[in-house]
Amino acid sequence: MTADDNRKPLLKRALRPLIPQRLLSERAIIHRLGPRAGRAYLKLRILETAGISASNRRRVPQSARSFLFICYGNIMRSPMAELMFKRTIKQLGIEGVQVNSAGLHASPGTEAHPRAQIAASELGLPLEGHRSQLLTAAMAEEADAIFAMDFQNKAELLSLFPQAERKIFMLGTYATEPGQGCEIPDPFFGDQDEARRCYRVLQACIDNLAKSLRTHPQNAGEAPSPQVVSTQV
Repeated sequence: MTADDNRKPLLKRALRPLIPQRLLSERAIIHRLGPRAGRAYLKLRILETAGISASNRRRVPQSARSFLFICYGNIMRSPMAELMFKRTIKQLGIEGVQVNSAGLHASPGTEAHPRAQIAASELGLPLEGHRSQLLTAAMAEEADAIFAMDFQNKAELLSLFPQAERKIFMLGTYATEPGQGCEIPDPFFGDQDEARRCYRVLQACIDNLAKSLRTHPQNAGEAPSPQVVSTQV
């Protein structure tokens, strides 16, 4: 081992306090995602920071009739989005819609997180019977619209299913809160209030998504138009 080799760990330790924590966190995310998804994530993050990523704010075509909500483990965000969407489209009288949720890293059969169950019950939605399921290629193929909660989700979806790129959307695009970006952060490491805040954002997004489908001819008693998949911007 050379003297230069001995100095490298010391140099890293000396420089670490000078590197913003945000950059260290982003580096850890890219490392966890791996080469392919990591590159996709980095591109998404850079374009979003620069404010030039129109693809992250694409809206679902009104012809979409099969919706798939995705998050990391399918125990907090995506199962709640599924329940909210099912309730909202029923209230709006929208029929002929299929709704499902899954996790990119789900352990099949896992119950919803306890904090998720509490927050859901406060909104009149039962998550006690939910059991997580792992995202499959068949699910991605059958869905008209696949919703990611954050850029990590989207990067992994793009890496796993590049052929489905045009039907991958960010659910946070439908948010209404001032300053709300197109990501819905994972409340897993937060407290109960964090879960509640997350679900308020989810509800706003779901309401706006459902309302955007109300004018589809199939819901107005007319003949359904051919299915259209939005093109990438």
